[in-house]
Amino acid sequence: MSLVTEVTTAIAEAMRQKDAPRLSALRMLKAAFMNKAVEKGHELDDAEARQVVSALVKQRKDSIEQFLAAGRQDLVDKETADLTVLESYLPPAADPALIERAVTEAIAETGATSPKDMGKVMKAAMTKLAGQTIDGKVVNELVRAKLSGA
Repeated sequence: MSLVTEVTTAIAEAMRQKDAPRLSALRMLKAAFMNKAVEKGHELDDAEARQVVSALVKQRKDSIEQFLAAGRQDLVDKETADLTVLESYLPPAADPALIERAVTEAIAETGATSPKDMGKVMKAAMTKLAGQTIDGKVVNELVRAKLSGA
């Protein structure tokens, strides 16, 4: 079952269970899928749908950070609930050892020697980690640390 179909089924289930917070998050996700499909001009495949989910997860994390700084606990709670629902549609997070290995291989492949080569290394590392749930910030910090020490 495709991810888009899975979300549609989950919406119906949330309606039956009268689970308003989950229903709200799922409807937001479905709307994002529909917007992206219109933008692309075709139905989304699973890889594209996962990119949409990843983008929404990143937005929620950024929002939580901002709301915490502003002291808006009510909005933090809502965004956290949405985040939990969204993360359930992503594959499990990549193993830190796998990320470390991908970064090390990317540095070796690109011949990077200094922080100015960071763009090349990030591109190679993210390509190696494609299809996995990874936080770009974590990869970025790891690449920066390795290149600074290289």
